[in-house]
Amino acid sequence: MRVALVHDYLTQYGGAERVLEALCDIFPQAPIFTLIYDERGTKGVFKERRIVTSFLQNFEFVKKHHRLFPPLMPIAVEQFDLSAYQVVISDSASFAKGIITRPESKHICYCHTPTRFAWDDSHRYVEEFGGYPLIMRKLAPIFLNWLRIWDHSASLRPDTFIANSYHVQNRIRKYYGRDAEVIFPPVKVDYFSKGKRDEQDFFLMAGRLIAYKRFDLGIEAARRAGFNLHIVGDGPAKKQLKQLAQGASNIRFLGAVSDEVLREEYSRCQAMIFPQEEDFGLVAVEAMAAGSPVIAWRGGGALETVQDGKTGMFFEEQTVESLEKALQKFNNNDFSTEYIKEHARNFDTTIFNQKIKNFIDKQLI
Repeated sequence: MRVALVHDYLTQYGGAERVLEALCDIFPQAPIFTLIYDERGTKGVFKERRIVTSFLQNFEFVKKHHRLFPPLMPIAVEQFDLSAYQVVISDSASFAKGIITRPESKHICYCHTPTRFAWDDSHRYVEEFGGYPLIMRKLAPIFLNWLRIWDHSASLRPDTFIANSYHVQNRIRKYYGRDAEVIFPPVKVDYFSKGKRDEQDFFLMAGRLIAYKRFDLGIEAARRAGFNLHIVGDGPAKKQLKQLAQGASNIRFLGAVSDEVLREEYSRCQAMIFPQEEDFGLVAVEAMAAGSPVIAWRGGGALETVQDGKTGMFFEEQTVESLEKALQKFNNNDFSTEYIKEHARNFDTTIFNQKIKNFIDKQLI
């Protein structure tokens, strides 16, 4: 059975790329088709794989500014020739599901989310063009109208969908009118649970520094309440977030770190602060694998991973005030490290691998 893997773009190493890494382990001979590839940005994780890129790879500046080129991506993804493969698995949060396959090929889409900036996050996406030339600001809404039409059409191309959470399953049904089976993303529970739990006097936020992840709430709460906050990650919002934290000696930006350093941060923090609406929320589960409780906004994928009062606690509104109240109420002694670690095992990589294999076998009957 010839299998191909398709990924939106390989320019960073985040949650979607960890899923791709697990798929590579399941299908060691499968090539990866992707719009853009940056070996350095992905920490060399995929350097031993056969990687097929689109014509966008020829433009060096696209690697660092790919968010400015979505009009070209539907064209690029449709040019991949997948006619030699019996099974194609698209690992998609935007364009990869739009590949064109033969009628007899089986196309399975592992969907992290319906294209966020085309649907429920479209207004914020337009606002982000505020600093760009007037012509780009005027064209952005028109482009999004076209992209929604393309994206809905592309959603009809996979034979079956897998959603990474029940939250995403509902969004696939709403925007695409398709059913999806839920298989939670893989978490390296054994790896992150190896760190010795040794609470220090700081809270932790981790992930890509982008607007919807709401690092601003944690920074503002830390400034007001004076608690120590470590921020792990890099991204386009880094400059604005550092400006927001300016003068606050209790807030530390650690930048992009190795998994070893990240594991140490998980193990040592009082708790992980998780104020965003995530499709699943890999970093929250990684923190729990290390035995750390999670303080999460009550919404999105966190509702499927965090057990209120057992592995963490929720705050009700995405506001600084609501988060601050939760932090004041938080007491680490209310949580069992061993229980939290055991709960995280429900999301282990071995479970993901077996469920993916079973799902594909069922599709090929």
